[in-house]
Amino acid sequence: MKVVVQRSKAASVTIDGDTVGAINQGLVLLVGITHEDTESDVRWMADKVAGLRIFEDEAGKMNHSVQDIGGQILSVSQFTLYGDCRKGRRPNFMNAAKPELAERLYDLFNRNMQEIGLPVETGRFGAMMDVSLVNWGPVTLILDSRQ
Repeated sequence: MKVVVQRSKAASVTIDGDTVGAINQGLVLLVGITHEDTESDVRWMADKVAGLRIFEDEAGKMNHSVQDIGGQILSVSQFTLYGDCRKGRRPNFMNAAKPELAERLYDLFNRNMQEIGLPVETGRFGAMMDVSLVNWGPVTLILDSRQ
């Protein structure tokens, strides 16, 4: 499981001009699932994301998590995180999970984040989405449950 974490001042997802998810201060998560991922990968990732200390304290040090600041989550499924660009010029997506598994684990990830106590907004699995983001910092991290 891969998650691109972006600290955000504001973000939204629109589909065909309709906003389907939006947050203020918090994290935008681009979530990729591979065919080897399990429910334990999902739980590990939810705990990792919720506890990441990437928001500044009063001294300007990254000491606060999204939970600590009362932030929100905008979670967007993104199979292209498993695109392999080593050969040719067109990405190969063979490492991305089949939609049935990916959607189940993506939904479980979002439920895990909610169970931790975080407000979660989402895009729509499998849809063509427009994601708008004010990246705060900017701060962008890549998490991989296999590493």
